[in-house]
Amino acid sequence: MTNENIRIYHNPRCSKSRSALAILEEKGIAPEVIDYLKVPPSKIELRNILKKLDMKPEEIVRKSEDVYKNLFQGKVLSDDEWLDALVENPILIERPIVQVAERAVIGRPPERVLELL
Repeated sequence: MTNENIRIYHNPRCSKSRSALAILEEKGIAPEVIDYLKVPPSKIELRNILKKLDMKPEEIVRKSEDVYKNLFQGKVLSDDEWLDALVENPILIERPIVQVAERAVIGRPPERVLELL
């Protein structure tokens, strides 16, 4: 497995995200680091990530975020509407997401990234 095949959707302010990145680095892996709050994934990229996670868009929504509580709590949205919400409000995307080739995991707890190695 080469480092180019490993990508982490990372929020440097999140302790879980920093821990997952540290685990990869301790294993000698230098993943492609995407600060998804600065460079949010497109709708197509999110669809691909969700396929690799085997999850639906609503399953990766951070429901503790104020944006969720103020705009989406109690609403029923389609998968497509959730994708739009995630693209428009990337803070809602659960983190970190680590992707290796055709597989991905949410690094909660951070040690879950080891499942991909």
